[in-house]
Amino acid sequence: MGIKERHERDREAVRRAILDAARDLFVTEGFLHVSIRKIAERIEYSPAAIYSYFPSKDDIFFALAEEGFRLLGDPRDDGRRQKDLSALSPLDRVRSIFWRLYEFSREHPQYFYLMFMDRSVPRISHVYERFAFAREMKARLVGQIQACIDAKALPAHINANVAFRLLAMGLMGAAMLRLSDRLGRGENADALARDVLNVTLRGLQSGMALESTFDDVDCLPEERPADEKVS
Repeated sequence: MGIKERHERDREAVRRAILDAARDLFVTEGFLHVSIRKIAERIEYSPAAIYSYFPSKDDIFFALAEEGFRLLGDPRDDGRRQKDLSALSPLDRVRSIFWRLYEFSREHPQYFYLMFMDRSVPRISHVYERFAFAREMKARLVGQIQACIDAKALPAHINANVAFRLLAMGLMGAAMLRLSDRLGRGENADALARDVLNVTLRGLQSGMALESTFDDVDCLPEERPADEKVS
């Protein structure tokens, strides 16, 4: 291994250590209560060394969120999952894709917490271009729901973006109950999540009128539409 390769390897190892330490601290102490100095102390580096990798604490979070969305896409997939999905009916394909969101909360609970539960973290809409790939991922999911509508597996009047919101919110809710330890005695989070997914899909199939509207395909699951104000 040459000097340049060794330097790049060492630099990537430090970057990984910074991200791992920051992720742990953000989850256990809260994003607002963690400083660059505290992250530096955790890995026994100087704050100046951290700044040579990340300009700010926000940038560390954005790097973690970017990793999280790529993990949500399941990096273990070597093409077999796509092949398996293509063999399913449109509705079962949607069911399988959305179940992945719940699986992600089990496999990577810290990432899930930071991406979808902690409201103190920076909004990723502030770095719009960086997360274009995540918005494309969401658009593909909405496209799968639209394929169900086109195949008449869901009623024609269903808004695919609204259906996406309902499915994502239901599974996130089950995941949040499990992660926040708010399940009742004897309750099974996996069974609850499966029920939420199946009941939501059956409700959509029933053709019942939906009151909600949502058309902003660029808005990620944890974001509000741009024109929505918080009171």
